[in-house]
Amino acid sequence: MPSTDGGRGHRVDAVPGTQHITVTIDGTVVAETRHPVLVHETGLPVRYYIPPEDVDLAVFQASDTHTTCPFKGVASYWSYGDHSDVAWVYEEPLPSVPEITGHLSFYDTVADVVIKEA
Repeated sequence: MPSTDGGRGHRVDAVPGTQHITVTIDGTVVAETRHPVLVHETGLPVRYYIPPEDVDLAVFQASDTHTTCPFKGVASYWSYGDHSDVAWVYEEPLPSVPEITGHLSFYDTVADVVIKEA
């Protein structure tokens, strides 16, 4: 289980999952996978990162937003319709979490993320 704590007691663990994840925005299914990467990070809920081939990228627009996480790297954001920055991706994450490279994760404040155990 790859992880990093940056020497500060903060952990990020990225592990392959088998859950069936469906992501819906405004009633439209925009992503569905049975191959998520689960990211467990200190102080945050589990995030599900979805392989790009399981996301309908045609319905998203790249945003100008970028943020930097000291534990994962630089994230780029994607917007959907009137919803800005609903998904993010680490195209070149830090070496401690290579499993999330190119995978998208969604804010559950906009997207309905349904998780069904395998």
